Amino acid sequence: MQQTHLETLTEVGGREQQVSRAFVELADTLVDDYDIIDLLQRLVGHSVVLLAADAAAIMLADTHRKLRVVASSSEDAKLMELLALQAEEGPCLDCVRTGQAVAATDLSEAAGRWPRFVASVADRGAFASVHALPLRLRGQAIGALNLFHREPGPLPASDLVLGQALADVATIGILAEQAIRRGEVVNEQLQTALTSRVIIEQAKGVLSQAGGVSGDVAFARLRHYARENDQPLVEVARQLAETSLPAARVLAAHSEPSATTKRR
Repeated sequence: MQQTHLETLTEVGGREQQVSRAFVELADTLVDDYDIIDLLQRLVGHSVVLLAADAAAIMLADTHRKLRVVASSSEDAKLMELLALQAEEGPCLDCVRTGQAVAATDLSEAAGRWPRFVASVADRGAFASVHALPLRLRGQAIGALNLFHREPGPLPASDLVLGQALADVATIGILAEQAIRRGEVVNEQLQTALTSRVIIEQAKGVLSQAGGVSGDVAFARLRHYARENDQPLVEVARQLAETSLPAARVLAAHSEPSATTKRR
């Protein structure tokens, strides 16, 4: 059935409101005392909703320029990033190496460019297209925001512009977290984010094992507990990893993954 002009205007207006709400929330976070991993997690959640992606993830380069996953909207997105790292090739890695956006609109046709990565993805059958957008800083990329879709096809130009704006917010967040207060160098800020993610992954494992829940549910409970108790996400994760905080207490925070933390 053909979409009416009124329906089109309503859809556009709704999207504009979503974009406004997302950037207002991110801006409010940036001017407060924020947790960088929670900010990046919010950002990938907004990316999924605003860009009609099935999943999204952010990778950052450490002090040795090795890429690591620091935020993902789902376990499938995290797996895609890990497959790229294992294969040492793919859109995400090329994006960071060149500092330019890289699109694989149909992965089934990209075997000539990334044979190992495409073969690994084909075995899982998770996604059919990937768009990688650089986290830009002074002419180079310190990481990438990666958007995954289950159907092949290019992103509209307007979505690419919006996606790059979200990637730039991630860069600003990383640089601002410690620079405003202590003037630390960029590499130290990146290493802090990467180390925090390792602690959070350990905490997710503790919760998954204790409660028999998925990684996505474990992370949702972790975030919910941190917010309800007004504690930094990484501090709650550290307490869990060190067993000073009982897993049962966090698991009791019944917050399932929301529309901004799981695939649409």
